[in-house]
Parts: sequence; structure tokens; C-alpha cells
Amino acid sequence: MESLRELYKIGMGPSSSHTMGPRKAADEFNRLYPNACSFRVTLYGSLAATGKGHLTDFAVKEALYPKPVSILWEPQTFLPKHPNALHLEALDRAGHVLGEQTVYSVGGGEIRTDKNFNRQNQSIYPHTSMEAILKYTSQKKMLLWQYVEEQEGPEIWTYLQEVWTAMQDTVNRGLKKQGVLPGSLNLERKARRYLYKAETSPRYVRRMNNLFAYALACAEENASGGQVVTAPTCGSCGVVPSVCRLLKEVYEFDDTVILHALATAGLMGNLAKSNASISGAEVGCQGEVGVACAMAAAACCQLEGGDNRRIAYAAEMGLEHHLGLTCDPVDGLVQIPCIERNALAASRALDCATYALMSDGEHRISYDDVLATMMQTGLDMHHDYRETSRGGLAHFFKKHLLKLKRKTFSRKRKKK
Repeated sequence: MESLRELYKIGMGPSSSHTMGPRKAADEFNRLYPNACSFRVTLYGSLAATGKGHLTDFAVKEALYPKPVSILWEPQTFLPKHPNALHLEALDRAGHVLGEQTVYSVGGGEIRTDKNFNRQNQSIYPHTSMEAILKYTSQKKMLLWQYVEEQEGPEIWTYLQEVWTAMQDTVNRGLKKQGVLPGSLNLERKARRYLYKAETSPRYVRRMNNLFAYALACAEENASGGQVVTAPTCGSCGVVPSVCRLLKEVYEFDDTVILHALATAGLMGNLAKSNASISGAEVGCQGEVGVACAMAAAACCQLEGGDNRRIAYAAEMGLEHHLGLTCDPVDGLVQIPCIERNALAASRALDCATYALMSDGEHRISYDDVLATMMQTGLDMHHDYRETSRGGLAHFFKKHLLKLKRKTFSRKRKKK
């Protein structure tokens, strides 16, 4: 497994795979061909199907600015290595190709090319499964966050402090803003209103309402293209920060305790990224919001005193009960159902942690088992349900819009 620096990435939304990855690919390609007069970029599969709603074209053009860029959209064409693919061509003044490259955005902002698609990234962790990590930490009598420190070095805490600061900044910005999110859905920002209701709610529901407000704040910032932290992706960026923020306020933890929780959460995300997938275009939303719930459940369980086995149990439940979750963004935007899913996954993370804390930590289905199941479920899932906006909620919303347009047209004709 790679460093947590490759999991928690600070960048601009609304999508790590559709915005951050393509922007990075275009930026690197631009540096390869500084003498190009213009560029042609072809988007395939999921990148093309939901690219406009995810601002993929904007991100690519921004990285290649000020040179002209033509974008070609091929939503029906899926390249064999990954559903998120783009082909970049550098052109001379006459339009001849100076050079070309196919790049795959594989999730979490990470990119691969044909040459390095199957290469193993530098691993700094000697263990590749939760079972092996639990066995090692049991023998060493260390906590999971201590295991992370042993493998990453003490300098990881400086980076995680940057991550935590960025997460809090995202929440704070999202709580202050009002109005409508960009895009065709005209979706109202709700975080500020939820925070107000939380502050005026009875004490027994105030905490949960605060949690919803924090998760919505992050997800809405992401939907507007603001700066977020991938945890593990942009589309699921509100789950871990909202849980950590709530527990920090409830228990008055200092930042050091929160950083330890982020380390443990990151370990769960790293296992998912290495042994399964965190790409919605590859395995559906179970790989994004499902993994985020697992990460947040692990963090919560640790913060509330759980031992390593209970923490692993909490993470397993967080993902298990999101198995089969489709990625069906309405109109290609990271808004419906994405924003609401962040809030509800944060709530479920607290429930999973509480359940695990009440147990003895023993469970039949391991975190490793549920990761393997999640990956197979994602591969079995029809590609319409993997970030193409052609299935699920996206499909029925289109039918609903079509009916509304027909009714409106009919009324106008009758008036005439």
C-alpha cells in the first residue's frame, strides 16, 4: 500500500476521477509538448457520459490554457483497461499530431497510462490485508494509528494536520454559503439551514443535525467546485470530516487525537484502494461513499475507545451495508443523490461504531472479505449503474423531466 499522502489529497471538486485526474493528465501532457500549438482531447466511457456535469472539459482546458483545446465526447466507447479514459493529442500549426497519449483516471485523483497501468506503486506498508495488520499489531501490542506511524514515519502527522485543517476549512466555508449550486438541477444549498435548525433543536437530536450540516457543507462545497480533501474521493468527501468534527466538539478532543483517527481511517481507505477500488466508474458508489463510511466508522470507533478488532468490525459494517450501491448521478452532476448520501453515510458510520463497541469484536465477515465482495459486485454491476448517468435515479429523473416538458408543451398549445 502507498502512503496516506496518496489517499488524502487536497484539491478542487467536484470529482477526483473526473476533475482532478483529467486535470493532472492534461497538465503532465502539456509539459511533454510545450511547443504544441493546440490540443485535441477525446473523452471515453464514464468521463464522456458525465464529464460535463463533473466539469471534466473545464478542468482539461484549464490545464492546457492558453492554447486552444477541442474536446471530443465518446460516451458509448469504453476502453478495456478502465471506464475513465482520455486520449490526448498535441497538434502543430497545421493540425498534424506531434504526440499522443492515452490516460486512465483510476480513482482518487490517480492516473495511469498504457505503459504503467499494471505497475505496482511504491509500497511502504509490509502488510496487504486487514487480517495481517491485526495479527501484527496484536503481536506488537500497538494501536492501528501507531502502526501507521511506524510505517509512514512521524512526519505523517504534519501532513495529516494539513489534511485536517483543509477539511475544517471546507466545512466552515460550506456552512456560511447560501444560494443555489451550479448546474441544471438548481439545487439549493442546505448546510447553513441545517446548522440553524440544529442549534434550535432539542438536545437529543442536536448532535445528529449538526452531523448532517457538516456533511452537507463539505459535499456542497465539492459540488460547486470548491477545495476539498479526497476521503477517499471528492464525491464522498463529507463523511469522514463530519464525523471527526462532531466527535471533536462532543468530547473536546485536541487535534492530535483527531489526527490519530484520520490515520486509522486512512488505513481502511488504503486497503480498499489497493485490494478493491474507490472508483465509482469501476465499482459504483459502494467504492466511494461505502468506503468513506467504513473509514469514518473506524475513526469513530477509535475515538470512542474501541480496540483494533472492534475498529475493523466497525469498518467492515460500514462497507458491508453499502454493498451494491450504484453510482447514478442525476444529469451527471455530483449533487443528487451524492450530497445526501454523504450525510446519511456519516450517520451510518456512527451507528456502525456504536454497534461494534457493544460487541466483543468478533465477526464472521472480515473487512478483507467485504472488500473482495465489493470488488466483485462492482464488476458484476451493469455499466449503466457505474457513473454514466444512464441508469437508476439518473434514468428515472430524465423520464420525469421529459413528462414535465410534454405537459408544459401541451398546456401552451391549449392556451393558444
